Amino acid sequence: MRKIFNYFLSGFLVVAPIGLTIYILFAVISWLDNLFELKWEDHHIPGLGLLVVMLMITMVGFITKSFMVRPFLILAERVLHRTPLVSIIYSSIKDLFDAFVGDNQKFNRPVLVCINEAAQCYKMGFVTQHSITAIRRASLVAVYFPHSYNFSGELMLVPEENVTFLDLPSSEVMKFIVSGGVSKLS
Repeated sequence: MRKIFNYFLSGFLVVAPIGLTIYILFAVISWLDNLFELKWEDHHIPGLGLLVVMLMITMVGFITKSFMVRPFLILAERVLHRTPLVSIIYSSIKDLFDAFVGDNQKFNRPVLVCINEAAQCYKMGFVTQHSITAIRRASLVAVYFPHSYNFSGELMLVPEENVTFLDLPSSEVMKFIVSGGVSKLS
């Protein structure tokens, strides 16, 4: 009986991640297809909603790069930043997206921080600011530590001498941290 359970567990560990990935992709594509209700001669074409969203986002990107639209975007951003409650939500989301995929990516400097030298405890994170002069602590650096299996983290201000910069791709370090150390570093 134990052998059968081990076979089941091994199969589950293979099927579950693949099945969940397929299910999530299918759910997102179905949601986008239903959002736009696009049909071709009364036939539903799977993925057409995803294609339309990708084309729309690409067109918005093309239009925003136009010098004619830039002043309107700046004006709209000013209004969003000055509107109570909306400014908190908008600026937080914009900063988060910029940190991951903008021209000003913030999580591109992976580091190893000595948390307790006596116990030789270290924590991996990302430097987000090299100097904290606003609080008169120029010798401190801001390090963001993502939590494992979660979309949250914590920010610590640590002495620069406790920080060791890693010569590893940021995406690999992020995957390693978020997986709780299960994923291998290359």
